[in-house]
Amino acid sequence: MATTSATSASAQSIWETLGKRSSSTESTDAMTESQNRFLTLLTTQLRNQDPLNPMDNAQMTSQLAQISTVDGIERLNATLQTLLAGNVDAQAMQAAALVGRHVLVPGSSLTLASGQALGGIDLAGAADKVVVTVKDANGLVVRTLDLGEAKAGVFGFAWDGKADGGAAAAAGAYSFEVAATQGANKVTATALALGTVASINRSSVGVSLNLGSMGLVTMSDVKQIL
Repeated sequence: MATTSATSASAQSIWETLGKRSSSTESTDAMTESQNRFLTLLTTQLRNQDPLNPMDNAQMTSQLAQISTVDGIERLNATLQTLLAGNVDAQAMQAAALVGRHVLVPGSSLTLASGQALGGIDLAGAADKVVVTVKDANGLVVRTLDLGEAKAGVFGFAWDGKADGGAAAAAGAYSFEVAATQGANKVTATALALGTVASINRSSVGVSLNLGSMGLVTMSDVKQIL
């Protein structure tokens, strides 16, 4: 019976101590508060333990290891957040240098102006034949360009604005498709649209480039800078 009374008194003392500690450290951050609570609880347990049945050393060591692990994780998270913030700042600086520059990004749009339109292609492998098909807003084929062979990688092409019959096409918006082959095998080809970086946009998800009517793209979308 005496043991039960002593245990209840110890528990009451622990919670009273924790309550006081909590009210006096409201301005501290969550991690500091958690550490303070743990250390207060541990020292109170040690102070009120039964001398005939002291706390097991292994148990105390385990508790110390747990709080140390939590502290390490919190510090690692803080370091990662700092690194991520620094990375976003670096991206913003790089992106700012692209304002006014032309870039090739995934897309099939083609703008004809002053008798010329420029686009790009990203080949996954070498091809002995690359064909570009230019279409108008209605999806009708206007011009078929045989670019011949090409190496793997990103490269640009130019359309002189003439239709297959030789007549000049009207200025405006067009689209294009790419087909590439190596012998009898198809080569993966990605159409790239040419855009001009008007400004940069920085948000919680990172830095993006504003290409005007082409919308926003990420830095990783840029395949080539012209």
